[in-house]
Amino acid sequence: MFRRYFLSIITFHLLSNSVFGQNQNLSDGYENGTTLNVLYRKDMSGKIYANTRGYGLLFRQSKHVTAKTRSFYEIDIQTLKYPKEVKSQGEAEDRRRFVYGKLNTVFLLRGAIGLQNVLFEKADNKAVEIRYSYSIGPVFAFAKPYYFQVYRTNGARQIDYIKFESENFSPDSGRIIGRGGYSKGLSEMKIYPGVSAKFNLSFEYAPYTNLIRAIETGVSVDYFPKALPLMAYNPAENIIISLHVGFVFGRKWY
Repeated sequence: MFRRYFLSIITFHLLSNSVFGQNQNLSDGYENGTTLNVLYRKDMSGKIYANTRGYGLLFRQSKHVTAKTRSFYEIDIQTLKYPKEVKSQGEAEDRRRFVYGKLNTVFLLRGAIGLQNVLFEKADNKAVEIRYSYSIGPVFAFAKPYYFQVYRTNGARQIDYIKFESENFSPDSGRIIGRGGYSKGLSEMKIYPGVSAKFNLSFEYAPYTNLIRAIETGVSVDYFPKALPLMAYNPAENIIISLHVGFVFGRKWY
């Protein structure tokens, strides 16, 4: 699963480079961004990433505190899946896929503030600059109950929606058609607040100093005082640790 998400990120990266590569003659000063010793005070970037528990999108805005240090704030949204989820095919004509034993579909919304520091500066425009960053902030998990669509085994072709719970889901519940629709269970959604921390390593390779093009990897730790229930027959999780990798795109200005 992680490999599939990583391949989709690479595809996005190549398409973005193709688009931006059509207009490399930038016009915002300092020899079209070719001078290394220029301090752009602010920047804005986005990131598409995959991690060991899902995939997501991030927005970040930064400003220089010193020549080598930036402060930043960021917001990101990410899917959260149980590591051992296995998708199966339903028995209906459209064969909708489902995850047996899944309790909730979960999305994470994070906000954070942090600092980014330069480890190794660029020697020239073709070199790579290496940075590290750390951040902390709140995280909110939005957990929507996961419904199964089944044919009831009562002699009639009756379709029903049920959750995976021991008192009403059993081999006698009926033939599984597939998962319920995305809107099913929205009114039952629960919010789990918590705290999130990240550490990143960033490898910036942009050919111009007023562009941001980077590969960013690192680790995230999310803590929830009230544990998240994801899969049946498995304990709910208070602490979620995940590794991530993504591509960062953005611009700098004065």
